[in-house]
Amino acid sequence: MMPGRMNSRQLAQMMKRFGINVKNIDNVEKVIIQTDTKEYVFDTAEVTVMEAQGQKTFQIIGEPTVKNRGDETQDTQKEDIKLIIEQTGKSEAEARKALKETNGDLAEAILKLTQS
Repeated sequence: MMPGRMNSRQLAQMMKRFGINVKNIDNVEKVIIQTDTKEYVFDTAEVTVMEAQGQKTFQIIGEPTVKNRGDETQDTQKEDIKLIIEQTGKSEAEARKALKETNGDLAEAILKLTQS
């Protein structure tokens, strides 16, 4: 051991004396962080929790996949509009309008367009 350096055992003992508890969370399958515009998805991650003075700090080690939030909603809406058009034979504009008027209720939008 070099002067001025501590081995991991000494570091763990010192942290324990100061009331700092560090542990790994085992078997983490996925970590998701959502902001108002982005979603960070860690499919494989190492997560460590450090607790000191009643506060917990989580450290995530891994490479996230970053997505814009709202992409899934747009994809779902496109699929719904396509299905409405297929089921009713109506135009895209009519399908969009019916879906909006029914607050996204796919079945109700189809019924609305087939009954008119």
